[in-house]
Amino acid sequence: MHSFEELSRDFALYFQTAHFPEHPASLYQPANYFLGLGGKRVRPVCCLMGNELFDTINADTWHVATAIELFHNFTLIHDDIMDKAPLRRGMETVHNKFGEPTALLAGDVMLVVAYDYLNKIKSEHLHRIIYLFNKTAKEVCEGQQIDMDFEKMEQVSLSAYLHMIELKTSVLLAASLKLGAILGGAGEGNQQHMYQFGRNLGIAFQVQDDYLDAFGDPEKFGKQVGGDILANKKTFLLIKALETANAAQREELYGLMASNPPDKVQRVLALFRQCGVDEWARELKTTYSAAAFRHLEDIAVVSKRKLPLLELAEFLVKRDY
Repeated sequence: MHSFEELSRDFALYFQTAHFPEHPASLYQPANYFLGLGGKRVRPVCCLMGNELFDTINADTWHVATAIELFHNFTLIHDDIMDKAPLRRGMETVHNKFGEPTALLAGDVMLVVAYDYLNKIKSEHLHRIIYLFNKTAKEVCEGQQIDMDFEKMEQVSLSAYLHMIELKTSVLLAASLKLGAILGGAGEGNQQHMYQFGRNLGIAFQVQDDYLDAFGDPEKFGKQVGGDILANKKTFLLIKALETANAAQREELYGLMASNPPDKVQRVLALFRQCGVDEWARELKTTYSAAAFRHLEDIAVVSKRKLPLLELAEFLVKRDY
């Protein structure tokens, strides 16, 4: 069994191959530029780990992992356009550097090439792979649209936010693990446990992300703490604070959201603490982490084979950056 770090290195080398032709350079250079920004490649490596839990990693799984990473980058290019984001991983976004029309096409062609990789699969599971890949791709788009809809809404329920996070973040992680499990020859029950492991882990990961944005150490987190607060982003923390605040606290929160005083972040954080949402977020993360670990435990393979996935899960939900 390989660790996440070992498979990350292997996938990084595998993924360095040319995915696009040279011409027209005005289209393919921006696509290559974006892939060159790197990233953790968590989803494709989870696909490889999902395979290796049940059998030796096969060639089909490398193709599917590559398709997953290309799809994920397609969504990031388009998300950056929708969010008007100037930077991605500290570098200029594609639309900022090359213009929106080119960025849209670079994302589109990435999605097309993802299907080229799926088309290389020799497995008898091809139809199941395509079905799950397409289902997940649609759900990610739904999640992004719901997230944008939230920006126009004054208040969002916790259950609605959880549903959005599941679609936008969790399903791709869950599907990556399940796709690997399918290609590794896992039975139906084990496939479902893999999917639910990834789904719960993805939600726990997002809770931790929201928490770190508000309460993290900026030296470790690598970006400005309180960015979500300044953007009035409807995170787990804000939603819970608005639910639990008394009338005076709620009025102050809405007042701070409507203005941008210099001490906005500190005052909102103080209200979050008064409402107990910092402790609540830690408990919520623990709830989803525990559910993820239960599904991993219920997978019918020798426990020591699960260690790499267990270590990855613990890192994702316990990280402080």
